Amino acid sequence: MHVLMTVDTIGGVWTFARELVTQLSRQGIRITLVSFGEIPSAQQSKWLDDLPLVSYYPTAFRLEWMQDAQSDLEQSAELLRALIAETKPDLLHFNQFYYGSLDCGQPKIVVAHSDVVSWWVAVHGVEPPANDWIRQYRENVVRGFARADLVIAPTHWMLDQACHHYGEPGKKAVVYNGRDPRLFVTNAAKQPYAVSIGRLWDAGKQANLLLRDDLPLQTILVGSEQSPQGAIASAQSMGRLANLRVIGPQSEEQLRQLLAGASIYVASSRYEPFGLAPLEAALSGCPIIANDIETFREVWSEDAIYFEKNNSDSLVLTIQQLASNSLRRSEYGDRALQRARRQFSSEKMAESYLAHYRSLVHSEVAAA
Repeated sequence: MHVLMTVDTIGGVWTFARELVTQLSRQGIRITLVSFGEIPSAQQSKWLDDLPLVSYYPTAFRLEWMQDAQSDLEQSAELLRALIAETKPDLLHFNQFYYGSLDCGQPKIVVAHSDVVSWWVAVHGVEPPANDWIRQYRENVVRGFARADLVIAPTHWMLDQACHHYGEPGKKAVVYNGRDPRLFVTNAAKQPYAVSIGRLWDAGKQANLLLRDDLPLQTILVGSEQSPQGAIASAQSMGRLANLRVIGPQSEEQLRQLLAGASIYVASSRYEPFGLAPLEAALSGCPIIANDIETFREVWSEDAIYFEKNNSDSLVLTIQQLASNSLRRSEYGDRALQRARRQFSSEKMAESYLAHYRSLVHSEVAAA
């Protein structure tokens, strides 16, 4: 089977695609991979070197959620049409909504990883204002949804949100994201610090809940600082935020080592369609303290510890209680690890996607 897949290089979709493409390639699936957004560095795309069945086409076209992206979307769609005509894939897997409306003959899957409107509602409590950007974005997503043969989301919550805002697709399914457990370290000695991953400027990640003078445990926040630059350093120079350490984006190896030694992982997001960072923490044996939102309940059930939704005081108290109880930390670290290995491996994710691919391709052949 030959699959043409699109991906963007900004955020977790690139990691998702790497896991899925790697597993599919190992099973003999040929992949034509086309990326949009920033051109990845040699280090970012190094994983492709070991996959001879993958042909990669990086581009710098703007992404559909960006403002003033329509011209880039139309040009990138023309590129895809040409590639499809040239390479003749059996199936099209789009990790963006817009390309679901392409009329190319092959069955099309659109994956709803996240979207602007559900993010806005989760953060602001209301739908975004009806400006030209939002109107065009909605039109693009609705059209891509309606013309896809199958819409997939990484959680039931995300699928429900997408259908609510953009209409019911003809067929829909949920496939949970996955990571390769072998990429993470579980036998390292845990150290007295917590880790959280989230950009301070992203209200959906809600990392500002950790901007507290009374954090009971040294907490390392991985991600860029909010504007104005230097706000954290300025506060710390005045003796505040003593237990908070904000570090910039880290390499995969640096993150692997940080998570391997962490006693606790804090998942503070108020908007999280799935959450790869908590999964990586779980695969590193970290107990998870999570914001009490529907997504985290769906993914982690009773194998995480929850603080009151969006409540910073509750978060601090929950960290304090877990930091002081080594037996509970060990129990919930193991529970998160076992759940992650059992339900959210990249191998299991790829098996599910491959079953959907085969169903659509076989249906297409049968109808011919």
